Amino acid sequence: MKENWFDVLIIGGGPIGIACGLEAKNKGLSYLIVEKGPIVNSLYNYPVNMQFFSSSEKLEIDNIPFISKSAKPDRGEALEYYRRITTNNNLNIKLFEKVATVNKDGDFFDVHTNKDNYYSKNIIVATGFYDLPKKLHIEGEELSKVSHYYKEPHFYAGQKLAIVGASNSAIDAALECYRKGAEVSLIIRGEEVGSRVKYWVRPDIINRIKEGSIKAYYNSEVTKIVENQIQVKTLDTNLTLKNDFVLALTGYQPNFEFLTKMGIELSKDDKKIPVYNKDTMQTNVEGIYLAGVICGGMETHKWFIENSRIHAKIIVENILS
Repeated sequence: MKENWFDVLIIGGGPIGIACGLEAKNKGLSYLIVEKGPIVNSLYNYPVNMQFFSSSEKLEIDNIPFISKSAKPDRGEALEYYRRITTNNNLNIKLFEKVATVNKDGDFFDVHTNKDNYYSKNIIVATGFYDLPKKLHIEGEELSKVSHYYKEPHFYAGQKLAIVGASNSAIDAALECYRKGAEVSLIIRGEEVGSRVKYWVRPDIINRIKEGSIKAYYNSEVTKIVENQIQVKTLDTNLTLKNDFVLALTGYQPNFEFLTKMGIELSKDDKKIPVYNKDTMQTNVEGIYLAGVICGGMETHKWFIENSRIHAKIIVENILS
């Protein structure tokens, strides 16, 4: 095969992209993984103290043991695990290189990045969903005090912090920041803490709310953000709360524009689920496959590392057939 020509080009160097690269290598296919950031970029951008819901054996790929100090591994252990897999297996991966366009040219795909140009007979899209936050679409969201990503709690010590959301990311941030000295208010659209919050965390947040350590506003939404305040609409009234920082942890979504530009069709409803064959993972565009959470469209809670690891074998088997 000529230089920059591959049997398989994998877009995304997360756990599932790495699994696809390993499977391609094991089956003798020429391959390249292209990742826009560091190895497992999405995991790198997770909160520093994040603990996985899944146990370590369910995060394993290619039957390579994942040993952690507790049943539920943390972010640091996951970074170590996937980095060692990548380096020890000498995977062919380009880091800090972003795919710009994918165009079909006869029997091959012409892939342009910000650094180079590649050609491949098959494309695997394993880009996940962590890149684009779901915006609030309100006045003041562009202020520097507002963030859609949470890293660690020290920054918010001694500050009035409003956290928008009720999922695992929002609840973890609320508890951590409260324990580091932040005055935390939770703005929750529904009538209770999210039902999918980790079972060992849920009692903690409920008890902190009951005792008044963390203030929760249910059936509420932020309507405006200014430098020292936020405006909150509840079922009964409109509130103005003093505020220093806002964490809008309302979830994330795949880059649908990137998919549609490749010709991949999406469902017509709000779920925007990409069209693909569940038996082969091939999309409506012959030669383009989906792997990992990208398969779920807006239903990002349905796919995880543990239930999408199998995609690598399904895809490579189909390519070889």
